[in-house]
Amino acid sequence: MQKLILTAVAAAAVAVTGPALAQAYPAPGKPVRIMVGYSPGGGVDTAARIMAQALGEHWGQNVLVENRPGAAGNVATEYTARATPDGYTMVLCNIGSHAVTPARFSKRLTYDPVNDFAFPLLIGGVSNVFMVHPSMPIKTLQEYSAYARRNPGKLHFGSSGVGASPHLSIELWKSMAKINIVHVPYKGAAAALTDALSGNIESSVGNLSGALLSSIKAKRIRALAVTSGNRNPQLPDVPTFAESGVSGYDVTGWYGLCTQAKVPPAVLGKITADGMKLLEGQLKQRLESQAIQVAPKGPEEFREHVKSEIAKWTKVVHDAKLTGN
Repeated sequence: MQKLILTAVAAAAVAVTGPALAQAYPAPGKPVRIMVGYSPGGGVDTAARIMAQALGEHWGQNVLVENRPGAAGNVATEYTARATPDGYTMVLCNIGSHAVTPARFSKRLTYDPVNDFAFPLLIGGVSNVFMVHPSMPIKTLQEYSAYARRNPGKLHFGSSGVGASPHLSIELWKSMAKINIVHVPYKGAAAALTDALSGNIESSVGNLSGALLSSIKAKRIRALAVTSGNRNPQLPDVPTFAESGVSGYDVTGWYGLCTQAKVPPAVLGKITADGMKLLEGQLKQRLESQAIQVAPKGPEEFREHVKSEIAKWTKVVHDAKLTGN
């Protein structure tokens, strides 16, 4: 009888603690941090800052963005994996941090990109865009491809770094289109864009959001094609790679909020519920104004999406001979 009473008391305590814990999160005076594995000014950073502002306003609490660039996003991801599992340290996870990097360095990682994380909220998808300086006479992706075939190895393209999603989206195109153009990696999206805008490099690729989107709209750089399967509403006149002759091509990045696997379920549930609610309102409009296509998913769907993306990009990395194991 005593054991039955103790069991009942414990169950009741758990039932009360869960909702109480969620209600108390985030605690007053204890800021939440969203880690970003890249330099300020890129697409991941832009999405993180929009999410941080919206969550901070909703919770009445500081939500800070902390940039920890390095190792193709791995520095911030590893830091988050090792942080105290209380919901106060998240990472703006993305196709680079949780698909491409695991595909490239699966044997070197000190964490499990799936089992060491919880996936409370998938925010949505984002295209990469391939572009050239306006001084180039090339106006379409077909013209670029034709020139590249006539002049193998003479054209260069910049990206945010070796093995990041923008880089690999072009490696995939190169293999499908049978062209040879030379990759020039930069230390982040902002540096790559700066050289592309100045004309120091003929072409470049990056996430279609933040400063890059603004530069395209201002005609400071010419967008040739987006990597996603559909055109982006922010640039309706820019065709897709598939429309530009690369049949079957579709690379869509994604952004989400990830945290540690052992964060209490009640806290994870609150992050998911509040994030979903916000993505139904003005936050959706703010993200989509930055060319981020909002398509929220909860923990289970998000986890399965990450697994499938790792499998997909493992093949691309292998074919491009970019494994770092």
